[in-house]
Amino acid sequence: MKTRDEWRKDEEYVALVADLLAQPAVQKLANYTQHHHSDRLQHSLSVSYDSYRIAKRLHLDYVSTARAGLLGTHAFIHPRVALRNAEKLTPLNPKEKDIILKHMFGATLAVPRYAESLIVSLVDDYEAQAEFFGPLKRRWQARMQSRRLVKN
Repeated sequence: MKTRDEWRKDEEYVALVADLLAQPAVQKLANYTQHHHSDRLQHSLSVSYDSYRIAKRLHLDYVSTARAGLLGTHAFIHPRVALRNAEKLTPLNPKEKDIILKHMFGATLAVPRYAESLIVSLVDDYEAQAEFFGPLKRRWQARMQSRRLVKN
């Protein structure tokens, strides 16, 4: 996402995930740190929204992608725990189940069955890297900029 709240301006996306965001279990994700510089809810929203946009652009099942992308990070320990947690919140179709189970492809041996599952897995990796290194990159850039100003 370009900005932290960019997803809020996309009425279609908000309508797809509003029922999930209203769940107390989903809101509690904001209380857990994710990748040192973010929280689990923000990470889930970033993965969900960016995956939704890619799936929509590719004419794939962006509804399942958005919903499962949001629910996939409900357990830090294992994707099967995330799936059990998600099933407690809402009925899931087979594609959503696969997306949740395979969102850690690479870290687990479970190969994605659907293109949407691969998209969420890759976006999850990208968002994790951006969340972890983003603040460090900004500090480094600020330091380099200040050094340039001092030298001039």
